Formats: sequence, C-alpha cells, structure tokens
Amino acid sequence: MKTVYSNKDIWKIAYPCLISLVMEQLIGMTDTAFLGRVGEVELGASAIAGVYYLAIFMVGFGFSIGAQIIIARRNGERNYKDIGNVFYHGIYFLFALAVVMFFASHWLSPLLLKKVVSSEHIYEAAISYIDWRVYGFFFSFAAAMFRAFYIGTTQTKTLTLNSIIMVLSNVLFNYVLIFGKFGFPALGIAGAAIGSSLAELVSLIFFIVYTSRKIDCSKYGINRFVHFKGRVLQNIFKISLWTMIQNFFSLSTWFLFFLFVEHLGERSLAITNVIRSLSGFPFMIMMAFASTCGSLVSNLIGAGKHDYVHVTIWQHIRLAYVFVLSLVLVYALFPQFIISIFTDIPEIIVDGVPSLWVLCTIYLISVPANIYFQSVSGTGNTQKAFLLEMVTLVIYVAYSYFIIVYLKLDVAYCWTNEHVYALFILLFSYYYMRNGNWRDTKI
Repeated sequence: MKTVYSNKDIWKIAYPCLISLVMEQLIGMTDTAFLGRVGEVELGASAIAGVYYLAIFMVGFGFSIGAQIIIARRNGERNYKDIGNVFYHGIYFLFALAVVMFFASHWLSPLLLKKVVSSEHIYEAAISYIDWRVYGFFFSFAAAMFRAFYIGTTQTKTLTLNSIIMVLSNVLFNYVLIFGKFGFPALGIAGAAIGSSLAELVSLIFFIVYTSRKIDCSKYGINRFVHFKGRVLQNIFKISLWTMIQNFFSLSTWFLFFLFVEHLGERSLAITNVIRSLSGFPFMIMMAFASTCGSLVSNLIGAGKHDYVHVTIWQHIRLAYVFVLSLVLVYALFPQFIISIFTDIPEIIVDGVPSLWVLCTIYLISVPANIYFQSVSGTGNTQKAFLLEMVTLVIYVAYSYFIIVYLKLDVAYCWTNEHVYALFILLFSYYYMRNGNWRDTKI
C-alpha cells in the first residue's frame, strides 16, 4: 500500500523520542542499580515507592498526552499559533496540579502505605523515598508539557540531548547522595529520591533555555505568556481528562501488582523490581514507536489523509519488532549477566532468571497492542481509549489477584499477567481501528 511516511521518516521522529524515553527510564534504573547494592529492603521498597510516585505522576503526564494530541492536530492543520495557547494553559494547569499532588501525597502516603504494606522495613524505606521524591512533581509536570510540544510538532531531536543531560545528572546525584561521596552524608534510599528530583529540575532548566534560544517561538505562539481562559482549558480537558484517568488507573493497577507480590516476601519483591527495571528498555523502545504512531495518526487525520492511517500503524509495528525482539533475545541468552547489572545479590540473580524469560515473551503481543492502543488515542477519541483500557484493567487485576494472592504462585508466573493485559488491549484496539467511527472525531 502507498504510504505518506517512509520508514526513514518514521525513524527520524521515533529515534529521538526513543532516546528520550530510554533516558527517562534510566532514572528509575539508576535508582535500582545503586540501591541493588545497598540491600534487599531498599531494593524492594524502591519498587513500591517508585511505582507509587509514577501512578501520581501519570495523572499529570496523562494531561500532557491529551495536550500533545491537540498540538499534533493543530500542527497537521498548520494552525501553528494556537499551539502556544494549548502549551501555556497546560503549564498553568500542571503547576496547580503539582501543588495539590505534593501536599496530598505528604499527608496521605503514610496512611495509605501503612495499611497495604505488610513489612515494616519496606514501609519505612518507602516513606523515606516518597517524602523527597514528591518534590519532583513541580519539575516533571512542566517538563511533560515541553515534551508534548516537541513530539506534537515532530521536533523530537531536542528530547535526546535533554534526556542525556537528565540521566547523567541523576547518576551523579545518586552516586553522591546514596553512598555519601565528596563530603555528603550517605542518605541511602532517600538520596536516590533527592537525586532523581534534582535531575528533573536540571531537565526542566534545559528545556526552558533551549526552547527560548533555538525554537521559533513566534511561529508557535510561545514567545509570550497568554492570559488564562477557562474555555481553552475546558477544550483541552475534553481530550486530556480521559488520558489522565486512564494513565492513573493503568499505573495504579501496576502498583497493586507490586503490593500483591510484596505479600509473597521481600525477596520476591526485590526480584520483581529488578525485572521491572529490565523491562524498561524494550518497553521504552516499543512506546517510542507507539507514541510516534499516535502523533502521526493525529497529523494524518488533521491533514485529511484518513486512508493512510492503517498502513502507517503497520509500519510502526514492523519497525518496533525489529528493535524490541533483538533486545529481548539478548536478555534470553544472557539472563544472569543482565540481572547482575542491577544487583550483586547472588540469590536474586539466580532466582530472577525464570521471571526474565517470561518477560521476554511478553513483547510478542505487547508491541502491536501498544501501537494500536496509542493509535486509538491519536484519533482524538480518548474517551473510547479510556473505556477500552478500563475493561482490560479489570481483567488484569482479577487475573493478578487469582495467581498471586489466591494461588500464591512463584513470582515468574506472576509476570504472565502482562500477557493477559496485552492480549485484551490488542483485541479491543484492533477492533476499534478497523470498525470504529474514528474518522469523524473532531478535536
């Protein structure tokens, strides 16, 4: 079939996005790699606390995804000036949200985690992490809007440099603060949280400086602040509300998964955290192509080229398979070496191999599942995407509870819940893109 975008065109957009996402994932991986050399409790607690933080962060990130869809549509329509209006209203809202989430987390986190975490050691370490990590909301939420701007306008090269700077900052801060180097006290898991928050501050500063100096701000209407208008924010919310709720519930169910595993024991939780970190690389490669596909689908619809949507989706699936399956093959062939990157605890290295092998098989289904699902959001019908995922998450949680809490199976079997999630989201999303009335969706 005839295509609008060549594989080279897609790669030019996806590659910087891929580097950006991988580098962002390295923030959590850096924490895991350092804490894996502190102890099992810290390693396990960082899984609970890290996913807990991500669940809250994804509310703001979900808003930025909705804004990104609108920015991409305006970019396809060549209505560039309106992009700045969307961008600044996103910044205003996300700053207010960061304030609310910051104080709510400080007040509610101890009460919530006390009720759901069985190990007192895990609980204390998790709270120590969260108390400092929540400062990152102010920086990461604002940076999410810059990311939405660059992806929506297909100027993704900037994300590469930003991400490299952020990760290098995180490695430096983590090394200094976790282990107490250069005269600083050894803060352990709290040092990991402080280091990650400071790295996000560095990332935001870079975005502000780079955008003001390298981007034609006048073209996109971001050369000056805009006055707040409730109508503009309301229009963004029509798209973003569903992605906000969807992302929160998506990460919340993953948080439940870690809570279920925590009841299997501290070692099972530590193994799960290592596997979570290892899943980051192939997952981010997959999501780079999925995010690119969603943005290009929105651009195609904005340009009136509806007939090219399906072939563009399949282009992204083929390209993603090449990179993702190559990486998971390395995981499968050298499992103990790969796990040892994140911990030097012998028992975790050996016991984690079966879980890693299960992880490798997930991506056979996850690649097309996530690309089709992001395409549903790219059509602008985020309410439909929300409903599709809610049904899938109910199935996911029920399956997770059954095999972990009820059957108490080995941690390797627990990871089969990802197969269940990917299978159902693929079936639902594929059916909608083939038969849904998405061509007439207006945003």
